[in-house]
Formats: sequence, C-alpha cells, structure tokens
Amino acid sequence: MGFLSRIVERFSIPSSRDLAMDLGTANTLIYVKGEGIVLNEPSFIAINIQTGSIHAVGMEAKVMWGRAPKEIKIHRPIRDGVINDMEPAQLMIKHFISKSLSRVRILKPRFAICVPSGITQVEMKAVIDAALQCGARKVYLIEEPMAAAIGAGLEVERPQGFMVVDIGGGTTDVAVISMGAVANSQSARVAGDEMDKAIVQYVKEHHHMIIGDLEAEEVKIQVGSVYPQGEDSYPVRGRDLVRGVPREIHITGSQVAEAIKEPLHQILDIIREVFDETSPELQSDIHRGGIFLTGGGSLIQGMDRYIEECIGVPVRKVEDPLTSVVKGAGRALEEFKRFRNAFIA
Repeated sequence: MGFLSRIVERFSIPSSRDLAMDLGTANTLIYVKGEGIVLNEPSFIAINIQTGSIHAVGMEAKVMWGRAPKEIKIHRPIRDGVINDMEPAQLMIKHFISKSLSRVRILKPRFAICVPSGITQVEMKAVIDAALQCGARKVYLIEEPMAAAIGAGLEVERPQGFMVVDIGGGTTDVAVISMGAVANSQSARVAGDEMDKAIVQYVKEHHHMIIGDLEAEEVKIQVGSVYPQGEDSYPVRGRDLVRGVPREIHITGSQVAEAIKEPLHQILDIIREVFDETSPELQSDIHRGGIFLTGGGSLIQGMDRYIEECIGVPVRKVEDPLTSVVKGAGRALEEFKRFRNAFIA
C-alpha cells in the first residue's frame, strides 16, 4: 500500500460508522459497527464544582463514590434506566463517545440507544436531546428486551411469541415479542439497585451497622444467591450504629437471600402481569419456548431456577447476559431494513 493510500485510509471514516449504546443505570456499553463492543464503563462522572471541569468518568469516578473531597461531586446521571441529570449525562456520554470513536470523524454517526420498556415521552425526549447534543446524526430508540432478544440470536421476525426478562441495574423489563415487534411489555423500577438497598437495610436492622451501596453491591456479586449452597460468606465493613466506630462482619449467602426477597417478589409480579395480559396463542409459544433471562440480575445464582419454579415456564439464561442488549441494538442498526419494526416509532 502506497503512502497516499495509507493517508486516505487513516483519515477517511465511512458513513456506516454508527454506534449502539446501552445507557444503563449501572454501566454504559457502546458498540461500534465493524468493531463490536468498544466500551463498558460504570455510569458515573465526577465534576469539580469549583471549576466545572470533569475530574473523572466511568470506573475512575465510581471508586470515588463516598470518598471524594467536597469540591468534587460524583454524579450517577442515569437512574432507573433513564437520564435523571441532563448536564452531567451529556458530559458523560460525550466522553464515552469520544473514547469509543477515537479516529477522525467526517460524518456524524447514527445512534441506536436502548431504553426501558416503560419509558415516558419526556424521558424519551431527554435521551434523544442528549444524543443529538453529543453529535448524533439520527437517533433510534429500541426497547431493552427487544435488543436483548436480537442480541441473543432469537428469530424475532417469526410469527412466534418470545418472552424476554431483562433484570438490569435500575429496571426490570419484561416483553413479549412476535413478528419483529413488541406485543406486550412492562417495566418496573426494581432491579439490581433495589437489591443493593435491601442488603444495606438488612445489615442495618440485623447487625446494627451502616454500609455503603457499593459495599452492598459487592456482597451481592460475591455471595448473592436465591438458593445458597453451604454458608459462604463475605467480609463487610461499615460503621457500628451503637458505638459509632468502624466494624467488620461476615454476610452469608443465606442472609443475602433473605435480604433480597422483596425485590425478587416484585420482579415475579411484573412477569406474571405481562404473561396474564398476553394472548393465549403467544402464551402457548412461551410455554414451549421458555422465558429468556438477561441482564446483570440474571447472574445471581439460582435466579433462573427461581423464576421457573414460581412461574411454571422453562427459563433460559442467554449467552453473555451483560452484553446481549447492546449487541442486539448494534445488530438491529446494522441490519436496519430487517429489524425496522424493532425500533420505537
């Protein structure tokens, strides 16, 4: 290859350099056409309130949560799967996009953004406005369960019903999909974050100790289980409520299971509601094909078995549950004609 050809290749960006974004409460993932997933970072941003400048983004900002000096404010601008704080959200998204599209861009990309099933018109506008402010040429929204189904390789265009349950950080989304579109869906703002809060409350009530949300999240990841085997435990550090001094205890898997019972019951309720509102024909398809489980919440040990036993329908955990949503959105954008109906009108 000659010198001129190398220069042209280096500085030419094809018009198809579009991206898909899973703008999650816990993590933001970005998929770039032709490259796959190029970014997976916690949805945190740290801003210096004195200068207005960005101090840290992503994992660097998350580890500062509860530890930053007073001039540094840590934001979680995505709450319950939607934008809660517009300006920090725009700054965070711009940073992530700049990090993902490192080469010189001539044409603005198209964005496919994953959103909860229960998103309101106001929340949709906030997502679209943020994407346009960040340089999008055109913005397409796709419901998270639909994206997860496409990412899991389900043949969503067929006249057959599929049920997808996506347990994320801020929301649990349940959808019945048929013929390339969502036939019925609901979203509940109960998911991983609510489980973390339940663990914090459990430790406070039963051990008279205050722990942080990040500590509770780590407990959930390490020993979280619906059906704990043995008595595996994890050390937790916090502040003793009685003496006001630092203290360490060990939380077992059985205690975590007890703590998260209420969020689990709420997740079951929304699955039952969607199933009850689904036509008998699609219900029959779901009974045969099962429920497809995705999202970070699906990684809690025994979650698939728990839903299967309570609902009475086989449950299948999708491959790569943490990335199936953004992969599906990216594929839907790449094969836009095929998956046109998958996007929110």
